[in-house]
Amino acid sequence: MTIRRRLLSAAALFPLTLLLGATGPQPAAEAPPEASGTGSATAQAPADTVSASPPDAGSPESLATASAAVLGSASVADGGIPALAAEPGLVPPVPVPSRQSAPPIAKLQPLPRAADLLARAKLEGERLVVKEKDGRKQVLTIDPLLQTQLTNIMRDYGVPYGAVVVLEPSTGRVLALAEHSAARPEVRGLPVRAVFPAASIFKIVTGSALLEAGVPPSVEECFHGGKRRLSEKHLEDSERDGACYTLALAMGKSANVVFAKLTNKHLSADALRRMAARFRFNREIPFSVPTDISLAAIPDEAFGLANTGAGFGDVYLSPLHGALVASVAANDGRWVDPVLVEPETGALLPPEGEAVLTPEAAKDLTAMLEETVTRGTARGVFRERGFRVENAVGKTGTLADREPFRDYSWFVGFAPRDNPRVAVAAVIVNDPKWRIRGTWLGREALRLGLERVPAPVEVTAPASAAGKH
Repeated sequence: MTIRRRLLSAAALFPLTLLLGATGPQPAAEAPPEASGTGSATAQAPADTVSASPPDAGSPESLATASAAVLGSASVADGGIPALAAEPGLVPPVPVPSRQSAPPIAKLQPLPRAADLLARAKLEGERLVVKEKDGRKQVLTIDPLLQTQLTNIMRDYGVPYGAVVVLEPSTGRVLALAEHSAARPEVRGLPVRAVFPAASIFKIVTGSALLEAGVPPSVEECFHGGKRRLSEKHLEDSERDGACYTLALAMGKSANVVFAKLTNKHLSADALRRMAARFRFNREIPFSVPTDISLAAIPDEAFGLANTGAGFGDVYLSPLHGALVASVAANDGRWVDPVLVEPETGALLPPEGEAVLTPEAAKDLTAMLEETVTRGTARGVFRERGFRVENAVGKTGTLADREPFRDYSWFVGFAPRDNPRVAVAAVIVNDPKWRIRGTWLGREALRLGLERVPAPVEVTAPASAAGKH
């Protein structure tokens, strides 16, 4: 019986520890020397650097300070961001590390136990409960069986770093915060750590900004090359442009040059910064566990801006934030904060949420994300016989560090498309040889999550007895 078919007892719950991945289980495979074809590349715009000293990583701090503690001292690219901004999120609250010279995962520190609610939780019946010193009990929203299933998948496949988040998009109720690290078993808290390059997941933000700028999903852009790196020549229309994709298909196939060219033609740095801020980059996300701020440096310079719009920039994302980014489209364009503790009284009802996109733009974004599963980079994984997830939508992302080699792979998405019940984010950081990657783990998170959150039962009203005698 394979790990994918095994149903694990909730009593076997393992504490969470790491990241997520993006293809299917295979015998140890050689990773590509750079980024794989799911979307991002290793090229980056040049940037000036400065140094930042981190505070004490072991003390409880504000979320912005906690991000600095996790990211540590690093070279950064400010990308020309103005010193002051009137709206939250337009300026990173701490220096943004350069992915090439100072990848933040190298400075990763464990989550302090006092803040690690899952490490302190005990199974009581079918719920995880945290007992406080004053006798109070906090009942967590986590589904123990789903948490165990996802943790054991990563543990059994020996992922170096992996994390996966499953939540209910309409309410923000978090159903799983699973993690594992074979590389550093002492590390905990990966689902809330923004130490992973966002890669092509940032195309969701870019695509949303393009929609708002009046670019329809049907607009077509022709291109050539750019699978693993971009140059300024890629931004120019050329006789070598032998392929043409619509914006929707470019999202599905994670076409870097199309996103770079459309960013260059239709977006300003301010427009992309504002959309990123709406999606909560460079902003605190309130949560019961201290959560890193997902940092995004968006430069003013034209090629750097296009590079960032395509997913090559210095932009970092936590798995929890990744699931929330996917949830915006699931919630008709609304942002809903995550919830880890059940309310003491009453049911957890869907909040109104803050508007990120119009319902029309959210509908277009959802259709674009569906291309990933039907015709794009996740098509093969989601067509695997016996493990299909019907009406799923999502986005993949892949990026690699060179020295030392780290292969980051992502999947974020939700299902079903029209009545979303679960949203997920999965990320795995692999060595050159790997067994599973983010898309496969994300698919499993959707499949197993839907089993734990069944579809509402439609009640048919009985036929009227009027006129009967």
